Amino acid sequence: MAEVAVAVAGTLRPCTGVSPAAAGSRRAAVLARWRPLVPAPPAKLRLSSPAIRVPRAASPAAVEDGSNTYTVPIPKVIIDQDSDPDATIVEVTLGDRLGDLLDTMNALKGLGLNVVKASVCLDAAGKHNKFSITKSSTGRKIDDPELLEAIRLTIINNMIQYHPESSSQLAMGATFGPEAPTEQVDVDIATHIDIYDDGPERSLLVLETADRPGLLVDLVKIISGINITVQSGEFDTEGLLAKAKFHVSYRGRPLTKALQQVLGNSLRYFLRRPTTEDDSY
Repeated sequence: MAEVAVAVAGTLRPCTGVSPAAAGSRRAAVLARWRPLVPAPPAKLRLSSPAIRVPRAASPAAVEDGSNTYTVPIPKVIIDQDSDPDATIVEVTLGDRLGDLLDTMNALKGLGLNVVKASVCLDAAGKHNKFSITKSSTGRKIDDPELLEAIRLTIINNMIQYHPESSSQLAMGATFGPEAPTEQVDVDIATHIDIYDDGPERSLLVLETADRPGLLVDLVKIISGINITVQSGEFDTEGLLAKAKFHVSYRGRPLTKALQQVLGNSLRYFLRRPTTEDDSY
């Protein structure tokens, strides 16, 4: 697929919602074309830290366009696999401080991705930079958890490089940034797991926990390790926390209550012992 040049309009547009009818028709189109997230072979994954090479920003001293106020807003990175059947949607917010993120788009291209569309909108929460990205080799949305995690870490790393004040607001600040977070998140308190029926063919897993590098890959591995399919979903980085919504199924059906309990217990065991190398959960 040929790479598409991206132009972001100079005038910000307000963020707008989607009508229920339009949302319903789009959701139906998305569901019809879902590709399940497929974990990498177990030998290539580690429970605590997958081997992901993250391109760094071209110049740590450079500063992208954006305002500079004293109150540091909560950084947010959203990876959305639900909204578009043909592309992975990434949304980045840091109050009103972010510019057009051209360096970030170049870093994503360095991962073998095409940025096929970019937009910026403004609301009360700040500027929302959205990218539609696909794999250069296939022209399709990304279904590899390791690549999705690399996208997330690349964006967070570039945010810290160009806006170092965000380092103390991100769990990744301890890994990538000049200043580690002063607040420590208690994993036991921060971890919440809920599973609901979501139609005749799937269930919805809603999870919130303390963020750390490699978390997205690890979650998919744990879920797939008990023969549950991750169809699609959304993974959000919000400050020190990670929030996920995964559509999951077992042999094309929703999870039974017993399997829901097994999945919840497996995830709690893993999340509260993130350094374990023992798959005895």
